[in-house]
Amino acid sequence: MLTKRIIPCLDVRDNQVVKGVKFRNHRIVGSILELAAEYSKSGADELVFYDITASSEQRLVCPQWVYQVAATINIPFTVAGGIRSLNQAKSILNSGADKISINSPALENPKLIDQLSKDFGSQCVVVGIDSQWIEDNYYVYQYTGDEKKTLNSQRKTSEWLKEVQDRGAGEIVLNCMQSDGVRNGYDVLQLQKMRPLCHVPLIASGGAGKINDFVQVFLESRVDGALAASIFHDKILTINEIKSALKKQKIEVRL
Repeated sequence: MLTKRIIPCLDVRDNQVVKGVKFRNHRIVGSILELAAEYSKSGADELVFYDITASSEQRLVCPQWVYQVAATINIPFTVAGGIRSLNQAKSILNSGADKISINSPALENPKLIDQLSKDFGSQCVVVGIDSQWIEDNYYVYQYTGDEKKTLNSQRKTSEWLKEVQDRGAGEIVLNCMQSDGVRNGYDVLQLQKMRPLCHVPLIASGGAGKINDFVQVFLESRVDGALAASIFHDKILTINEIKSALKKQKIEVRL
């Protein structure tokens, strides 16, 4: 049985790690390299680095930052932020990333998923989906790193989730926007609805606040990993505390 992954996330803006609530009102929480080193040493299964305004500002995440973080950690490393071409993806992978993650650029140009998976292999290609319930369904949002530019793509989450897999995505991170930063638990209902549609690893994101939130999301929605940020940045929980609790519930993790 594959072990479940606990994945800290660094949301980066203006060269600092920040954290918002429901993708708004971001506050500075720490240093990129210090937090990366801390999470690598404390049992994280992977680290995610999001340059949250790169896509909306039409620029690429800084390869030099990728290089510095990769040199600091010894765990798998996923990078997102404005990757819009094969050459840009190659630059980020050559700088030390193990996987590249695309979100808004995939909505702009869905064929990018096909191109990336063909050239680098689907195991390197993660698609992030920022999703929330609007009136009658779950919809995908884009440019969520910038409050002024955030917009509804008009794509239903379920339909986009299927399409990105058909195009070659090897993993999906479902960012449940209404849960983000609130610490009231993952959006298990949405994850349960999307899980049967997902035939690649699915990572839950948004809402972790206590140990039982991790237990619940793994047992009830059968995701492959749980991404979290503020509970680690604010030292509410440690990764080892979470993993020990999961182990007691017979949920396989790497200790």
